[in-house]
Amino acid sequence: MTQITSPHNPRLKELRKLNRSRERSRSGLFVAEGEDLVRAAQRAGWPAVEGFRASGVDVGEPGFHEVDSETLASVSTLGSGTRAIGVYQQRWDTPRGPLCVYLHGVRDPGNVGAILRGALAFGASCVALGPGCADPHSPKAVRASMGAIFAVALARVSDPAKLPRERVALVARAGVSIRELAGSRPMTLLVGAEREGLPDALVAACERVAHIPIASESLNAAMAATVALYETTRGSTRVPAS
Repeated sequence: MTQITSPHNPRLKELRKLNRSRERSRSGLFVAEGEDLVRAAQRAGWPAVEGFRASGVDVGEPGFHEVDSETLASVSTLGSGTRAIGVYQQRWDTPRGPLCVYLHGVRDPGNVGAILRGALAFGASCVALGPGCADPHSPKAVRASMGAIFAVALARVSDPAKLPRERVALVARAGVSIRELAGSRPMTLLVGAEREGLPDALVAACERVAHIPIASESLNAAMAATVALYETTRGSTRVPAS
């Protein structure tokens, strides 16, 4: 395979387009940068549609185009450049339990990616995205997920009534302490944005409301979701998928 040495190479031009949300939506593809993410995809059995690697780098997967280091750095979104970039097909699932996390209005892609990482750590079956959420396949979200994007089921939800029950709304200083929900009961944890929280109508439609006991005013969405996942799975750090 011929080494790519020009940043104007047609394949690299197409790769750059995937940094734009509209192009990711149109193509159904996304990019993962770095050897760790490429290997996370391999462990999850998620083959690359196309890949690029710096000269001399073995990513453990055939078919990656060899690119000289400077040229590969020119298409990277990382300040320090990268040694490998994989292009992957997006995968969308339906919301499922026994432990689902639903995000509403979480606009920061870093938070969305970090929540995926927390969901993987505590055995969540699915992360469902409602209105106003950041793209989980954006470069920032994929990096923040630390590979969880390849291991946790993702769903889109326009009607929260379709979420697996029991639905538990996480609301600051309202309802029961999240610690009271420890155990493996089937549930969906609903998490809103740090400032706006969950809409009142959505909270009212939930079977339960819970809060995280803290000394300060608030936690950001990623921290709140991760703490809630920890508390609800205490004693059973892995919740089997249904």
